[in-house]
Amino acid sequence: MAHALVLLASASRVEALLDWLDRQALAVAGLPLLVTADLARRLQENARTAALPVTAVAALAEGGDIQIAARVLDGQAALVVAFLDPQALPGPPPDLRLLLRACEQAAVPLALTAASADLALRGLAHGRSAYLLFNPVAGQGDANSDLALIRSILEPQLQLTVLVTRPEGDPAQQTRELVALLQARALGEAGTVMIIACGGDGTVSAVAGAVAGTGIPFGVIPRGTANAFAAALAIPSDLVGACETILAGHTVVVDAARCNDVPMTLLAGLGFEAGMVDRATRELKSMLGLLAYMLAGAQQLVAQQPFQARIEIDGAVTELQAAAITVANVAPASSVLAQGFGRVIPDDGLLEVTIASPASRLAGLNALASLLASAVVQSPTNRPDLLCLRARHLTISTDPPQELVIDGEMVAANPVTFTCLPGALTVFAPLPPL
Repeated sequence: MAHALVLLASASRVEALLDWLDRQALAVAGLPLLVTADLARRLQENARTAALPVTAVAALAEGGDIQIAARVLDGQAALVVAFLDPQALPGPPPDLRLLLRACEQAAVPLALTAASADLALRGLAHGRSAYLLFNPVAGQGDANSDLALIRSILEPQLQLTVLVTRPEGDPAQQTRELVALLQARALGEAGTVMIIACGGDGTVSAVAGAVAGTGIPFGVIPRGTANAFAAALAIPSDLVGACETILAGHTVVVDAARCNDVPMTLLAGLGFEAGMVDRATRELKSMLGLLAYMLAGAQQLVAQQPFQARIEIDGAVTELQAAAITVANVAPASSVLAQGFGRVIPDDGLLEVTIASPASRLAGLNALASLLASAVVQSPTNRPDLLCLRARHLTISTDPPQELVIDGEMVAANPVTFTCLPGALTVFAPLPPL
């Protein structure tokens, strides 16, 4: 409970405190709250505040304000917000003199009105730093307008630093330099600094790969064509919803992966997947959006030739003929070629491998339809020309060498070795549905 937001209210001022919390719901959502037992019950009864992370001490009548003063003196509070009745006689809890002495001794701000609480909370929020990697060329919206909207939502609650990705640069290298700087500064406790990626899946994956394993929380504001990473974790696709998800503060822990020496957040594809991505040029995506992938897929289906593949998992070797091999770490249902198991589990410590070996183009169309149906019902496919595997570590070699795509980027490599990195990434994401 270090750096908790402490909330107190006289009986006659509880409604005023709840109104203030409703107005500041996004700002307080990511903060641990310390309250008395009677106030905790009221928070649980309020739909807007029921999900807030609350720790309760005793009720006011049982010395709750004394216990809170002790927590303040113990260094567990960042801010005390106390809505007290100015007409109340001295004596009944909460004891203002007790709070004043505790806050003075511990050098903790004490806010007694809604206006002073607003100012104090804003100062507290600026203790949380966010670094936004913003790709201005992603998506089809106006970059300046989008960035202005993002700043208007995040900056009142976070100390925001915007780093614009460079067209000739590598956002992964840009993020690695940032991570090295943050680690060298040893900026506070976990949770006081975060890194946010705003762009398409290429930008998101590059930044995520550099953040993975650092313990720094990772936020996503999608501005791309497919936005597969955001879709897989139910992160809203609109800018406002994505920003509010970050401010709400709920995180999930998911796996990351490496393909040879390249970080992999989403998936890699050999054969059909790589050819489809290669055909879906930036110009085509700008004109058609997601339809660009459908058109590129249709073209690749005609051109795709089978190849020999050798797959080694834990010393066991399998050789087969294939038209497409997809190795997925995180993928939404729209990533059809990754859906051999019906869904890709992002936090199981394993990679999902789907191998398609259709005998003809018609069989290939049927296999794609089967994978799509598996994604819809979230159930494994049952076709002899679709092989599904799960593994933490595997190596694939192909003859002839096939194009390889990793998180939307074309790479030349043969053989390729995939390794799952369990629990390497902490991501801001919505609470799961009840």
